[in-house]
Amino acid sequence: MKGYMKAKHTKRAKRTKRHSKLLLKLRSWGNYIDEAYQLESLLAKKPARLQIEFVGSGEIPADSALLMRSMLLKRSVKTRIVTKARSSLQGATALIWLLGDQRLIRDDARLHFRAAGPFVANEVTSWKDRSFFHDDDMEEEDYVRVLHAINEFLPVKELAGRPVELSVLKEFGLIDNERVDGLLAAAFGRAKERQEKSRTSKQKELMKEPSQ
Repeated sequence: MKGYMKAKHTKRAKRTKRHSKLLLKLRSWGNYIDEAYQLESLLAKKPARLQIEFVGSGEIPADSALLMRSMLLKRSVKTRIVTKARSSLQGATALIWLLGDQRLIRDDARLHFRAAGPFVANEVTSWKDRSFFHDDDMEEEDYVRVLHAINEFLPVKELAGRPVELSVLKEFGLIDNERVDGLLAAAFGRAKERQEKSRTSKQKELMKEPSQ
């Protein structure tokens, strides 16, 4: 009985090591430095799967989002990132969601981001000559960098300023269907099981032949 309980505890520990989860409660104030370092700590453990969940009506500042992006890009190749949006996502928050290997989103949730810099439609943008930058200028520069990163997944200039709905995300191949993925995984699992049974039966037949 003790051996069984020990084995069960070991399996649970291994499962915890393989799968990790980070919940980002989106608020409309403050930075997300603590959450960024929590993400870095989880990634350092090299889990097989890390799920990042988003909930709330706030927004991750551009600088914090760029910091998280740098951490995600440097992660172990063995770690698969799953991003799950339980709420609509605004601005730089959308970038973190897009960086997932598998992306999930609530059916009625949307992405929102405003245009800035070179992504402002029908406008020639130029940097003003300044001897120094104000905090607002630096924040805007970071936000433009975020838009450049989002543009790798979605056409920012065409979509900025309007809600990006589920149908658009599907059109660009950015949404994974949990149910279909589950069915495929189950099908592959059954196929692998049949292959193992076939291989085992062939081995048994080969072992019987000398004795006949």
